[in-house]
Amino acid sequence: MTASLTLRPTLYEETVPGGGHTSFVLKRGQLLRLTDIEGGANVSLLLFNAVEKSERLNLPDTLKGQHTAKLTAGYCLYSDMGKVLAAITADTCGWHDSFGGVLNADEVAEKYGQGRYQELRNGFFRNGTDNLLVEMGKWNLALPDLLMNLNLFSRVDVDANGAFQFQPGNSQAGDYIELYAPMDTLVVLTALQHPMDPNPQYAPKPVQLAWSKVQSDGISVLCRTSRPENGRAFHNTERQYL
Repeated sequence: MTASLTLRPTLYEETVPGGGHTSFVLKRGQLLRLTDIEGGANVSLLLFNAVEKSERLNLPDTLKGQHTAKLTAGYCLYSDMGKVLAAITADTCGWHDSFGGVLNADEVAEKYGQGRYQELRNGFFRNGTDNLLVEMGKWNLALPDLLMNLNLFSRVDVDANGAFQFQPGNSQAGDYIELYAPMDTLVVLTALQHPMDPNPQYAPKPVQLAWSKVQSDGISVLCRTSRPENGRAFHNTERQYL
């Protein structure tokens, strides 16, 4: 399910190259659209309360609170304080992975080879752990703050034996997901291949980011009403602005 696709004035756009990383505060009432430019992208995402960064994305609560492992339009991303850090208001991809995590430097070297800066310069092989930590450091966050991340545009199923199965081709060129912020939310992300991507070549894909301002909170109605738990989480979020 997808909310209205009405076009809104864009405040700002930028492209994160494959292997790149960035961080920023998505302000209350803003909408962030992430677009898979070429198809096959993966964006590893962390969220924090921008005012009190000890409050952060809690994926176990997000999944069990909404009785799903399939995050798409109509669902919310919960903090560990029972608030909504972001609501998924539109999604043409249909599935985003909350199981796979990110690779570290040793795992990238084992999977793709050395890929050192000395030979490849800015094309060297990057890893999700270090990329996220670089951005987190800009906000006085460190390794103990690196918890479970959400992998946008990727799908991982669980088979009958309980094993994870990565599904290639989940996201096509032009697919996008929109995140609405009902609070000031610190976004930390990197555009790298999913850890379970079977492609043996290091080939991360770029992603486009676009910010827009929502005139009213009507855009979050789908998320508020899809689960009673979501309504309570929005209530917890809005209490801090009374």
